[in-house]
Amino acid sequence: MRSRILFISGRQEDARHLSRMLHALPLKLEHVPSLHHARTRLRQQEYDVILTEAALPDGKWLDVLHLVRECPREPEVIVTDPQADARFWAEALNLGAYDLLAQPFYEPEVRRILYNACSRPPSQTSQMGAV
Repeated sequence: MRSRILFISGRQEDARHLSRMLHALPLKLEHVPSLHHARTRLRQQEYDVILTEAALPDGKWLDVLHLVRECPREPEVIVTDPQADARFWAEALNLGAYDLLAQPFYEPEVRRILYNACSRPPSQTSQMGAV
């Protein structure tokens, strides 16, 4: 079974580039152009990983973290940004992201990080607080 990745980005070309990078892996990439579209898609479909640009047309990566916490099976969130540095990486991880990917994308790193994130067991937010 293929793992599902939702890519939130205002840049269609990045989505095409990522699809080419991942075509040989058991990963299915779907693209939406905004946080608004992501919210709608997450109501319709479960995903293993959300890959999001740090700055979106209608929000920020922190908004994506809040959005996925509402999902029954909380997907991992990976943030991508051209200005990815050690400080941003530490901030993203401390606030709950799985990882940070630098742009431009480096194929071996993209494949490794996305494959590993999809291989993790999903968080069950609905079971939190159950006794």
